[in-house]
Amino acid sequence: MRAVFERFLERLSESVDEADLSSAMADVASGFDLLAFAYLSLPPRPNGKPTLISNYPAPWTAHYLANRYQSVDPVIVRARGGGCTFQWGSDLSGAEGASGVQVFEEAAQFGICCGVTFPIIDGRGNFAAMTFAGEKPVPAFFRAAERYEEGLSYIATCFHVFVRRKLTANRMINGVLLTPREYECLQWAAQGKSDWEIGCILGITQRTAAFHLGNVRRKLGVTTTRQAIGRLARSDFSVH
Repeated sequence: MRAVFERFLERLSESVDEADLSSAMADVASGFDLLAFAYLSLPPRPNGKPTLISNYPAPWTAHYLANRYQSVDPVIVRARGGGCTFQWGSDLSGAEGASGVQVFEEAAQFGICCGVTFPIIDGRGNFAAMTFAGEKPVPAFFRAAERYEEGLSYIATCFHVFVRRKLTANRMINGVLLTPREYECLQWAAQGKSDWEIGCILGITQRTAAFHLGNVRRKLGVTTTRQAIGRLARSDFSVH
């Protein structure tokens, strides 16, 4: 168990984008015989865009977001009330009336019929929920969820922290948005690391690190990495 957690945290630390985070979560979930997962984070502002990271079928997640089902999904409605981890199945579908029933019926067409959900409300009041779902409400599924509940709760919280850190951080410098990798390379350069050292730290080649820093210079309209670091220092960001 400890080795699984350590590897999971290592992969989260190395993640650059949503695909990396999703892959790390999918692997650790499968290790607990829970093959389907969905992480949903709701924005603090009503008109904000939710973050959904999942290995559910892509047509379903696209349909879910397009129809704003997060506002009527009985699972999310219950999770937003806070409280403890809970299991669910078709018995929960009627909790929000006809709209809730519709969400469950459509989800079932994609093999999502039951699950266990971990509500997450962090110290800043941000809401998220991690769900592990199954095709059928069979005892084996819920036994696995119950057996590893404490560990899965920790995994869900760690995932939320890294998503907030990796995906929601503002990487804008002088009105220019950098990619996660570009911003990461610039941060390490600001700490005096060479292209070769940055490559070793991030697990990429020296040439790739230089490529990302070249993109940073181009985007910021400067000729040297030192100038780019100066732009970073004058922005609202601190280098960690």
